[in-house]
Amino acid sequence: MTTAPSASKSQQAYDWIRQRIASRQYGPGYRLVLGSMAQSLDMSVVPVREAIRRLEAEGLVEFERNVGARVALVDREEYVNSMQTLGVVEGIATALSAPLLGGADLDRAEAVNARLTALLDDFDPIAFTRLNQDFHAVLFEPCPNPHILDLVHRGWTRMQGLRDSTFAFVPGRAHESVQEHVEILDLIRSGADPLEIEMAARQHRWRTMNAYLADH
Repeated sequence: MTTAPSASKSQQAYDWIRQRIASRQYGPGYRLVLGSMAQSLDMSVVPVREAIRRLEAEGLVEFERNVGARVALVDREEYVNSMQTLGVVEGIATALSAPLLGGADLDRAEAVNARLTALLDDFDPIAFTRLNQDFHAVLFEPCPNPHILDLVHRGWTRMQGLRDSTFAFVPGRAHESVQEHVEILDLIRSGADPLEIEMAARQHRWRTMNAYLADH
């Protein structure tokens, strides 16, 4: 009887803090003070601490000695490693999913990409990134290999703090991205070789990484 409210408050705190990290309201290095956050949420520090531990496990929060919890700093090498890995595993997942994707699935992905295109004129990088993940999820979620799919999910989680800001740093990349989505969908619809689909999905991810690194 006593654990359900605590779990609910922990989830509430998690969502609240994560949203602020995603929107860059809490930027890299921002100190997360449990007491003040608990006060803002009108709850004790216990569920806030639980939320912080969960965010730490996801790589969005880190602990520094004599400082406490803070939003994880952007590390160039970690960004490259994470994006390279995500490109590889998501590429394989997309290729393995391709034979399982029906016309309705591809139409749904196409509809999401149309919404992404509509965002280009009045660009909102956070909204774009969320829809971008929705697009790719349609293509990789049917992956029949649960181990590969788990690695994709872990990669997206690890990148979340950066992904919500990548297109803000390189907004021009968004225009290229939606066109590459069209090309990936065309490959899947035409029954292209799985290796061709895999490489297209991998290079799509790596081009975003390269665009970011070229400007930063």
